[in-house]
Amino acid sequence: MPNKDSITAAWLDGMAFEAETEGHRIILDTPVSTGGKNRGPRPKPLMLIALAGCTGMDVISMVKKMRVEVEKFRLIIEGTLTEEHPRQYDKMHIVYEFTGKDLPQSRLREAIELSQEKYCGVSATYKKAIPLTWEMKLIESQG
Repeated sequence: MPNKDSITAAWLDGMAFEAETEGHRIILDTPVSTGGKNRGPRPKPLMLIALAGCTGMDVISMVKKMRVEVEKFRLIIEGTLTEEHPRQYDKMHIVYEFTGKDLPQSRLREAIELSQEKYCGVSATYKKAIPLTWEMKLIESQG
């Protein structure tokens, strides 16, 4: 039997929906200018959040297993939307930003590549539809 994920989404009012998955709830809404009350994020940026969570968890898990000491780890993801409807992402770009002392660039790159090429199911799904690129930034900590 195949594994499945399932969510429910119930309309609240205006343009708002409350979605639930695994006992967690999130409200989705639109700005007032499009009929909503701005009570939660729009749906498309949640695609970027899903990507950040998936690849970020992969990378930090591997970095810990490699015993690499990272002080801070941050992802910045940009999705470029088409002008015409249906407005959709036609490309995404991930910046993996690591802060620490004497960080081993090759080990961090290996963790990112493993996530992107083997483990991150969100990346794998998105890559079937659009170009997904990435880059790595290292910030040397002061002290």
